[in-house]
Amino acid sequence: MTDWTEIRITVPAGEVDRAGDITSMVVPYGIYIEDYRNLEREAMEIARIDLIDEDLLAKDRSKGIVHVYISPEENPQEAVSFLKERFVCEGIDYEIEEIICRNADWENNWKKYFKPMPVGSRLLIHPVWEENYDAQGRAVLHLEPGLAFGSGTHDTTRQCLEALEKYAYPGKSILDIGCGSGILSVSGLLLGADSAFAVDIDALAVKTAVENGKTNGFTEPRYKVVQGSMTDCVTVKYDIITANIVADIVILLCDDIKNYMNDGAVFITSGIIIPREQDVLDAFERNGLAVIERRESGGWLCFEVKAK
Repeated sequence: MTDWTEIRITVPAGEVDRAGDITSMVVPYGIYIEDYRNLEREAMEIARIDLIDEDLLAKDRSKGIVHVYISPEENPQEAVSFLKERFVCEGIDYEIEEIICRNADWENNWKKYFKPMPVGSRLLIHPVWEENYDAQGRAVLHLEPGLAFGSGTHDTTRQCLEALEKYAYPGKSILDIGCGSGILSVSGLLLGADSAFAVDIDALAVKTAVENGKTNGFTEPRYKVVQGSMTDCVTVKYDIITANIVADIVILLCDDIKNYMNDGAVFITSGIIIPREQDVLDAFERNGLAVIERRESGGWLCFEVKAK
C-alpha cells in the first residue's frame, strides 16, 4: 500500500483553532487536532471518564498540534507552501514537520478518545467500533467518520445538531452543504425529516457520507449525496439548509441561499469564529436574512437564520 504524508503543524495553544481553520483549506479530510488545555474536562464530557493516561497528562499544554494527511496522489510540498504562506500572513508562530506514515498509524489514533455521546435532547452519536452503549431513548446515529470531517465532538458540529433537532420533523426536507461525513443530514433523517440532499466538493467526503447513510439505513432516493457545489448541483428548494463550513464560504453562500429556501425555511450555519461575526451578520443583512437564534461555544458561533 502506498504511503501517505503526515504534515504536523505545532503552534501556540491559543492559535490552534485558527491554525486548524487554515489547514482545513488544504484538504477537507484526514485532519485532527491535539489540544490538551482542557483535557480533564473534555475527557469527562466526551469519554465519561476521569482516569486519564499519564502520557496524556504529561502533554505540553502550551502547544497545539494540527495533523493533516496528504494522499499519495497529491503533492505535500504544495500544501506546505500554502500553509507557511498563510501562517506568516496571519502572524501565527509555527513549526512544520513532514512524516511518511502508514494508514493504520493514523486512521485509528483518535478512535480511542471518541465514545458514545449525547447531543442536545434527541440524539446519541455512536461510533460503530463501540459495542456497548445506552441509547437513553434517543435517536442513535451510528457513525464511522472515516477521513472526512464531522464526528460531532467539535463545537461547530454540536451547535448545528442542537439547532437541527428543533426543525427536523416529518414533512421536512434538508439540504446539507459541505456535508463532510454526512453527520448533519443523516442526523436530520434520524430525527424525523423526510429527505436529505448532501453536497460536498471532496470525493472522499461524499464516499464517507454515503457510507454513513447506509450504516444508518438511508439510501437514495431518501438520502442522496453528490460531489460538487451548491449552485451546480441543487435545483429545488428545501425546508432546512445546513452549512458547517467557514465564515468566508458562509458569506458567499448568502448571495444565493434564499433561492434554495422554501417559505419559512431555516438556514443553520456554523464554523464561524467570533472575530468574523460582524462580517457574517453584514452578509445576512445584505441578503435579506434575519437571525432568529445565535449560539456560542468554545469561540465558535452558530446561527439560525430565516428570510425576512
